[in-house]
Amino acid sequence: MAILVQLDRLLLERRMSLTELSDRVGVTLANLSILKTGKARAVRFSTLDALCRALDCQPGDLMVYAPGPQESADDGET
Repeated sequence: MAILVQLDRLLLERRMSLTELSDRVGVTLANLSILKTGKARAVRFSTLDALCRALDCQPGDLMVYAPGPQESADDGET
């Protein structure tokens, strides 16, 4: 996927643990871990809003577009 989540960088810059972020935003540690490792396929706007508030950032600080090789047409997405 060409969208990369930079949650590690933001947590490091803010000297915040994933557990602390989980407590602040009300998202489970497991779901934040999925997001952090790049395994998430979608993010709710309400979650994105809560993350931006807790991390004092913009959505573009949290996610970046990094184009790579074109994915095959049979990857199940349209």
